[in-house]
Amino acid sequence: MTDFPRYAIYFAAGADHALTRFGAELLGYDAYTGDELPFHGDALRVAADWRDVTADPRKYGFHGTLKAPMALVSGKAEAELAAACATFAAKARPIPLIRPIVDSISGFIAVVPAEPVDTLQQLAADCVRDFDCFRPALTADDRARRKPEKLSERQREYLDRWGYPYVMEEFRFHMTLTGRLDAERRGPILEMLRARFAGLRLDTLAIDRIALFKQDDAKARFRIIGEWRLVS
Repeated sequence: MTDFPRYAIYFAAGADHALTRFGAELLGYDAYTGDELPFHGDALRVAADWRDVTADPRKYGFHGTLKAPMALVSGKAEAELAAACATFAAKARPIPLIRPIVDSISGFIAVVPAEPVDTLQQLAADCVRDFDCFRPALTADDRARRKPEKLSERQREYLDRWGYPYVMEEFRFHMTLTGRLDAERRGPILEMLRARFAGLRLDTLAIDRIALFKQDDAKARFRIIGEWRLVS
């Protein structure tokens, strides 16, 4: 059984950033404020069941994963994790710059980099390593929920080592906008989301901060409880 609260280190673009407003409006939830938001009419026109289409990503808030959700290992406290976030952000590093697009990834739709960015892969790997001391050991139940039989050998190794299979070479940065969709449904929704995203005129996006998200219990949504700008 997963313990609570759970924490995650994510990228979020900033409370007032156009990308944050875009994602929050589509998910119907603002992770910065914890507020419910009305869905945009374009979304409801293309999918009357938009609330169901976005049910899974709404739980997590609009974000890009850097360190996957975890409870805190015994002996560690939230304040220590927050302090570690501040220390991590203060360490000088190249700030990843991506060209964001909206595309399909593993059956769902997300904002993703148009091409791989080495500095982003390195940032994510650093997060996985540096915050792993806060993560409790993977339980047998948690491991089984990841369906290791469906993972590649390397993904199983990463699951056992880091508690999450999609890290290091398996990491693909994405900011999720929908749950999984079959191909027939995905086409019109992807077209709508691309049209709305084009209106942002967001040619580049700096992955210039980390945010600490917290989930109080199994029924709660993740919310942002701290944010730190990275130092270059």
